[in-house]
Amino acid sequence: MSDTRLAVAKTYKLYIGGKFPRSESGRSYPVNDTRGRFLANVAHASRKDVRDAVVAARKAFPGWSGATAYNRGQVLFRVAEVMEGRREQFVADVRAAEGVQQRRAETLVDAAIDRWVYYAGWTDKLSAVLGAANPVAGPYFSFTVPEPTGVVGVFAPQKSSLLGLVSVLAPVLATGCTAVVVTSADRPLPAVTLAEVLATSDVPGGVVNLLTGRAEELAPWLASHADVNALDLTGVEPSARGELARTAADTVKRLVRVPDQEPDWIATPGLERLRPYLEDKTVWHPMGV
Repeated sequence: MSDTRLAVAKTYKLYIGGKFPRSESGRSYPVNDTRGRFLANVAHASRKDVRDAVVAARKAFPGWSGATAYNRGQVLFRVAEVMEGRREQFVADVRAAEGVQQRRAETLVDAAIDRWVYYAGWTDKLSAVLGAANPVAGPYFSFTVPEPTGVVGVFAPQKSSLLGLVSVLAPVLATGCTAVVVTSADRPLPAVTLAEVLATSDVPGGVVNLLTGRAEELAPWLASHADVNALDLTGVEPSARGELARTAADTVKRLVRVPDQEPDWIATPGLERLRPYLEDKTVWHPMGV
């Protein structure tokens, strides 16, 4: 009897509404490492999958945005805890996806875990930092408070398979918005593992929806969808962003400013990643006699 064993070729699914469905189209495509060696197959999302993901994100938005900021912080911290428990798997995924050495992969994974903790800490401080008690003439109180903008379409960085993904996703959740994320096309496996973490942590189903596939194919459908309120085009080619911005303008979407080249995600982004997903609401209230 031969001792030779064939490895099981995995075919990963999408993550929509807290579940792992196959692509409606039935399509998949192979993912290779930086040396061209086969790693796995992943689902190739279709227009129908985008629509299903937006429906799930919209359904989850009232509950997530209505939760207390402190509770959202607890949930994001829980994601970091679960990631810490699967650190070795993330390191292996990042090494295979990005072709980096062990120590560099460990640095990137640790930074991704720390980034969840960083944004978890921001959740209950946004109102104090970005809100205001406004001086007004007359017997009134006037307050400005930041509120989540809604469903956000996120195109994850193409090169930074995990840290870049977390850096664009965590701020969306910290503000109380829900997300439809298109992962890196050629380096999606760390995102697939992250989906498994999200499914087994405290993140409600539909708050995050992860689609594997090609940004150039899925971007027009997210940009034109009337139930998407904001877009982060980080993972879209710069040459395609202008047309997508014009399409998004038809439904008055917010657009996150992104650089032409992927930044160094090791640097902590800060408030500039949170502000685009918040809208200012000003309330006037008469003073009591």
